[in-house]
Amino acid sequence: MANLYKKSFDDADEVKSPPKAQVEVVKLGNMNASRLILQPGWRWSECIKPVVGGDSCQAGHVGVIVAGQMTCIHDDGSEITVKAGDAYYFAPGHDGWVDGDEPCIMYEIVETGKDFGPWKSA
Repeated sequence: MANLYKKSFDDADEVKSPPKAQVEVVKLGNMNASRLILQPGWRWSECIKPVVGGDSCQAGHVGVIVAGQMTCIHDDGSEITVKAGDAYYFAPGHDGWVDGDEPCIMYEIVETGKDFGPWKSA
């Protein structure tokens, strides 16, 4: 197994297109890196919940916003807005939505085999 990996999102291993979103996944050994492009009007509870069910997103997310912004509200009532240049962690049990008229572009990295919650293929 190689010790160094490189892969372009232009040659993604998986491309998923849930409503108002595009998710490109590249596999890097035992890790997956994803580029998420969420369009204005995207909201987990409106675009993803109908496909995956549940009351809120049950996946944890760690990533970085490179364009746009989004707000996330946790089941406990806490709320945060993240924008370009911010790193974030959203614990399981949340809803999130794109703020404004600009797409929200974010990158997330997870271990292979972890359920990527709303980004799994429908």
